[in-house]
Amino acid sequence: MKVVSTEVLRSRLSGLPGTPRVVASGNMAVPWQALRVVDEALERYTLNVLNGPPGLPDREGVTLETCFVGAGQRRSPRLRYVPSRLSLVPLLFGHTLAPDVVLLHCAPPRNGAVSLGVETNVLPAALEACRARGGLVVAVLNPRMPYTFGDAQVPVEHVDLALEVDEQLPVAAEAGPLDEAGQAIGERIAARIGDGATLQTGIGAIPDAVLGGLAQHRGLRVWTEMFSDGVLALDRDGVLDETVPITSSFCFGSAELYEWIDGNPRVRMLRTERTNDPGLIAQQPAMTSINSALEVDLFGQANASRIDARIHSGFGGQTDFIVGALHSPGGQSLIGLRSWHPRADVSAVVPLLDEPVTSFQQSAIVTEQGVADLFGRSEKEQAAAIIEQAAHPRVREELWDEARELGLA
Repeated sequence: MKVVSTEVLRSRLSGLPGTPRVVASGNMAVPWQALRVVDEALERYTLNVLNGPPGLPDREGVTLETCFVGAGQRRSPRLRYVPSRLSLVPLLFGHTLAPDVVLLHCAPPRNGAVSLGVETNVLPAALEACRARGGLVVAVLNPRMPYTFGDAQVPVEHVDLALEVDEQLPVAAEAGPLDEAGQAIGERIAARIGDGATLQTGIGAIPDAVLGGLAQHRGLRVWTEMFSDGVLALDRDGVLDETVPITSSFCFGSAELYEWIDGNPRVRMLRTERTNDPGLIAQQPAMTSINSALEVDLFGQANASRIDARIHSGFGGQTDFIVGALHSPGGQSLIGLRSWHPRADVSAVVPLLDEPVTSFQQSAIVTEQGVADLFGRSEKEQAAAIIEQAAHPRVREELWDEARELGLA
């Protein structure tokens, strides 16, 4: 690894032929300084970023490519969405999405290795694919990035060039008060989780409500795609099994969270093809997968990806964890969502999805109205449970009419 100036990096990049593919750290770990140099050096390139935040280069000559759409990509006319379950994205780097350049945002080296910090995710696979084809690996070294262990550690000899920066990491906005619906959903999901279970959840009001309802539990484990401050709170409350590592692929939260994970041997950041491997997920005891959706239908199918036929996010890891959880001893897969979308003023429970299906065969659908248990029930029993236990009362009669039309009643 050679530390260079932005001018040296720009010169090296400007010699790349054709339209190179640049893979960069995504979510809240974008290596902004290196990305600015790329955008200055290359007239045309493909930028592959997972869940890209606002601020990404979006101009003629730049193709915004991703398998999970973020706010900085969602409405771009230059978006190239590649559908894929998150566990399979690493395979694509060796085939149709082969990278020519990889940009990493790292903690400075310790004992001969930099660390990917808060964002391991698909980056190890991208790095390996890039090196195998003689591409360029660039690390932005930032002392503000927490040093995490596991697959986050990258030998310095695997990095070609490095830029040194000193920049604050983005932090999550402080959550506002949770409304009654969100609180009810969180409490219902928390009530289904027993001591010793393994948790997969994400960031947001409902996941926070779930984790907030677990303060009296004991021996819980965490095997998840991502985590935030709710896991830190569980640890401080003595809820987590201290003998089992907290396993994740990326995290996002407060400055306090980043300080806690820095050099913490109990936090193990693994590459996506491990955290999201349904076979490994299935080995976790009482694996409880907690996800959300934009809408669900009377067949128990969930749409978490599209709005009005436009891509909103992507498959993500929802299917990976649902399949793994259902194969886990004592495992369960839960979809939590509000029964009514207040902004759109429509029901979140519909007769039949108009959008592509993100996932199906959940253990249960949980709304503020109640819990619709689905797994192992007939399709008619499932539809009845969804209407009576999950749907908003104002649409139940209409849903029953639709159920009869669909042969579900």
